[in-house]
Order: sequence, then structure tokens, then C-alpha cells
Amino acid sequence: MSETVVTDTVTTSAIKGRDAAMSMAVAEAKERQKIKQKHRKIKNMSLRILANTLMALIVLCPLLYAISVAFMPSGELFTMDMNILPKHPTLVNFAQALVKIPLAKFVINSFLVAGLITIGQIVSCSLAAFSFSFLEYKGKDLLFMLVMATMMVPGEAVIISNYLTVSGLGWLDTYKGLIIPYLTSAMGIFLFRQFYLSFPISLYESAKIDGCSNLRFVLKILIPLTKSAIGAMAVYTFINAWNMYMWPLLVTGSDQMRTVQIGIGMLNSVDAQSISLMIAGVVMIILPSISIFIVGQKQLIRGMFSGAVKG
Repeated sequence: MSETVVTDTVTTSAIKGRDAAMSMAVAEAKERQKIKQKHRKIKNMSLRILANTLMALIVLCPLLYAISVAFMPSGELFTMDMNILPKHPTLVNFAQALVKIPLAKFVINSFLVAGLITIGQIVSCSLAAFSFSFLEYKGKDLLFMLVMATMMVPGEAVIISNYLTVSGLGWLDTYKGLIIPYLTSAMGIFLFRQFYLSFPISLYESAKIDGCSNLRFVLKILIPLTKSAIGAMAVYTFINAWNMYMWPLLVTGSDQMRTVQIGIGMLNSVDAQSISLMIAGVVMIILPSISIFIVGQKQLIRGMFSGAVKG
């Protein structure tokens, strides 16, 4: 009897030992698998970072070279040597660009024009989109189709008629002529409308039952709920207004009203020194738009896609 007990005890101990060894082997295998997965993730992440860095350098190469030329003395620009980086960096080009033209005044004009156009488009497009989304009236769909059809008309096709209208009103070389024709846009109306359609109509009906007016509904309910769309619209509109060239070129004629995109051309002349001056001016005027895009790029992407999915 005792021999049987001893045998069972030995067998049980052997089984337990085998199970413990198997458990340890499984644990070690899992740990090795986790380490392999971690190394694989690190490798994939490193490859993605390397690929993104190389692509960023390729895309930013013209901008980086422009910055290099801006710090390059004019004597180093046109030589037989391949000067990618300035041998003797200098800030003279920036100083001369500020002296040769009233660049500060041009920047102020561009900020004023772009800022007011951005505010005007946000207000007008949000109100128009509200009417297309929540109000019911005859011809709403047809009117919206007509608004969207204007997106297929290139700006060059109507720029002459707009110029004649502004000229007839006596708005040439004024802020009104620069700003008022761009206070609304079909793209902005479409963006806000698509965002508003993601809200249930019961939200508007409940507000009306509580005695909320249409304007109060827009200001107190819609605007706080559409911050992402407003941010996207603001970034997109400001950059477009900042980079306008043809319209300010037509309607402005004095240094007091010119914007940066027009004024920067005044740095160009026949001598070689003007190229480095002009590049220095270009570097200075693109910094605001690049900064705004970098700060608001997440808001821009979120606003562009937030109204695409309902719910």
C-alpha cells in the first residue's frame, strides 16, 4: 500500500514538474513573441519615419533653398560654384527688402483684407448654410444647385465684370473693393451645409418650440457645435485671401493699398541683386501663411471630414 502511495506521489510530482516546465516554456515563448513584435513595430516605425523624413525633405527642398538664398550675399548667387548653402550668411537682404519697399504696410493690408474676408465668409456662409439645412421654402434645392454651379465658373471668367462693377461704384484702390467681392463663397456654404446636415432636425424643432429665434439658434446652438468646421473654414479662407494676386493687382494702384503679393514684385528688377532681395521678401511674407497652416492643419482636416459622416 505504501509503495502505491509513493508511486502516486512520484507520478504526481513528475506531472506537476512537467506542467511547470511547459508553463515556463509557453511563458518564455510568449515573451519572445512579444519582444519580436516590439522589435518589428520599432523597425516599421523607423522605416515610416525615415520615409516621411525623406519625402518631407524632397517636398520642402524648394522652400529650404529659398531660405538659403535669402541669407546668401548677392555675390555668391551667380557663380560657377554650386552654392546650396551660403558661405557667408547675412541679414542684409532682409534689411534692404524692408527699406526698399513699405513691406510692413503691405503686410498690414494683407492681414486686414484676409482677416475681414475670413470673418465675412464665416458669417455669410454659416447663415446661408443654415437656411439650406433647416428652413423649408419653395425652390430651396434649385437655389442650392445654382449656388453650387458657381463653383464650376473660374474666377478669371468673372473678374472683368467684377472690376467694372467695383469701378462703377468708385471702390477702386479702397479696402471695400478688395474685401466686399469675396465676402461669401460657394465652397464655404457647401462645407457648413454638409456639417449642419449631421444634426437632427429635431434639434431645430425643439429650439423653435422653446421660443428660440433663427438667429439665436445659429449663435447659441449651431456656432458652438461647429467649431471644427469654423476652424477649417478660417484656415482655408485666410490662406486663400492672403495669397490673392490677380484681384489686388487690378483694383489697387497705390502703395497704401497694395497687399504683400503685389508689393513683393516691386523688389524685382534687372540687376542680379534683386533676386536675393525678392527671395528674402518672399520668405518673410510666406511665414504667416505657413504658421497659420501648421497651427490649424489638424482643425482643417477635422473640419473637412467631420461633416462627411452622419451620426
